[in-house]
Amino acid sequence: MESVILPRQLVNRILYQAQTSPDEEVCGLIAARGGHPLRCIAVPNVSADPQRLFAMEPAAQIEAMRKMRERDETLFGIYHSHPHSPATPSTTDLEQAGYPEALYIIVSLNTRGVLEMRGYRLAGGEASQVQLEI
Repeated sequence: MESVILPRQLVNRILYQAQTSPDEEVCGLIAARGGHPLRCIAVPNVSADPQRLFAMEPAAQIEAMRKMRERDETLFGIYHSHPHSPATPSTTDLEQAGYPEALYIIVSLNTRGVLEMRGYRLAGGEASQVQLEI
């Protein structure tokens, strides 16, 4: 199984974002430099059903990608939360995954007392779990 190291500060920011919106999916991008994840960029969820789905606001996503390029950063990952389901890719997540090189991180709030965060590579309608190390 592939292993990916994430800085604790980055993980804490993603978990915090998920906790501040416990009834709706949050989403965003993870920027990296030299293959090392540096920061997360929250992107508004404009889905018509944000309790079950996420859709990044197009202009905000484009702006985040532009700023990454200006800072000599690359897209490392895409994250979102599942407020009411496990941290596993849904059928919609698999169908809409458009960046096979990116790490997909899912945070589940559907736990008792402890948040669950899992990483995946999504390509061709398949999910391969990645071991996250903090």
